[in-house]
Amino acid sequence: MVRVKAPALRAKNKDELVKQLEELKAELSSLQVQKVTGGATNKLSKIKDVRKSIARCHTVLRANQRENLRKFYQKKKYMPLDLRPKKTRALRRALTKSEASLKTKRQHKKEAHFSLRVYAIKA
Repeated sequence: MVRVKAPALRAKNKDELVKQLEELKAELSSLQVQKVTGGATNKLSKIKDVRKSIARCHTVLRANQRENLRKFYQKKKYMPLDLRPKKTRALRRALTKSEASLKTKRQHKKEAHFSLRVYAIKA
């Protein structure tokens, strides 16, 4: 089997990807048997390509799964930790815009009673 390209894999649906993954695994096992029995050198060098292709299939499957989960949790209140944005620890713990804009009763009273005075002074 020829080396698999990631863009070609992304175009396929889940069933096709799983089927291709099974084919690649079967090919890998046959190549490993040939290695043990003393197969040709060109076949042995193909093992690496097949292993990399299997990894690509797994990567694309995982990426599709995460994308679907992101769509599912988009409108929900909570999201799984691994789907949340990583950022930094400090940024994750910082106040949100709405939390930061909240004012205490005391601040509201102070602003109401002692508002900023505007003077019309001619210089």
